[in-house]
Amino acid sequence: MPIASRPYESDDDLRRMQALQQELWTLEGERTHTHIGDLAWWVSMHVGREREWKRRLWLEGDRCVAWGWLDRPASLDYEVHRDYRGVELHEEVLDWLESEAGDGTLQAWVMDGDDVSLELLTRRGFRQPDPYKWYAYHVQELDGPIAQPSIPDGFTLRTVNGDGDLRERVEVHRAAWDPSRVTEESYRNVMRTWPYRPDLDCVLEAPDGAFVSYVLCWYDEVNRVGEFEPVGTHAGFRRRGFGAAVCTYALQRLREEGAQKAIVYAGGRDEDLQARALYESLGFRRHTRMTELRKER
Repeated sequence: MPIASRPYESDDDLRRMQALQQELWTLEGERTHTHIGDLAWWVSMHVGREREWKRRLWLEGDRCVAWGWLDRPASLDYEVHRDYRGVELHEEVLDWLESEAGDGTLQAWVMDGDDVSLELLTRRGFRQPDPYKWYAYHVQELDGPIAQPSIPDGFTLRTVNGDGDLRERVEVHRAAWDPSRVTEESYRNVMRTWPYRPDLDCVLEAPDGAFVSYVLCWYDEVNRVGEFEPVGTHAGFRRRGFGAAVCTYALQRLREEGAQKAIVYAGGRDEDLQARALYESLGFRRHTRMTELRKER
């Protein structure tokens, strides 16, 4: 069947992109570039971002076999089904980036060990800058025991109760990621976006009812893998073990729902070292990285 491309049109296209990610997870496991939760979070976490993006799908009938997401002016996230990597379709996706990007340096990403994509990007003039950005990819099998989280008296680990918790849920995110563009309006969009589930939106509640730490879990039931995205602790409550407690609780919730694996990403900056250390202390292992490539023009 011939492959046709067109611009992103609706939430149905988000589901088509997510279906490709689920198919690739079945084939490639944790080396899949993005989880269905990544796409859901990207599209919904902020209001009014559509003008900053260009998105395109490559379809074989109704089946998505590649997609590109250009964050203007010139940063690309994309996925190509492994059957088409390194060949004409892969080239077409990158042609689209270069034709649609604004002036300045082009940015793309490649996973360590993906020699096919690296060779293609290098041939097109992409190089690793010095210094370069990178993200650590972590995975944990959920077939062993999970320790009980330790929290002080009066604190409660629980999941979000829909709109009743919306204000506090947004406040803890904003306090963890200040400055943040997440608002009550945008988080309502998150809650409406598949596969969001309030019973996997995990929080640690203080005695006064304020949320002090959280993990938003996204669960791919087809592949039985859950993702943490994002994770945060209120700036005024750090270094007290609250992040570890809510992450452990989130692992328990995923396991209760039938998950066999959990994944989480962490930045490669020096200031991200604490996050990487936290995940690894909880049993996650770093299995690969996504590294930045740039093309000057």
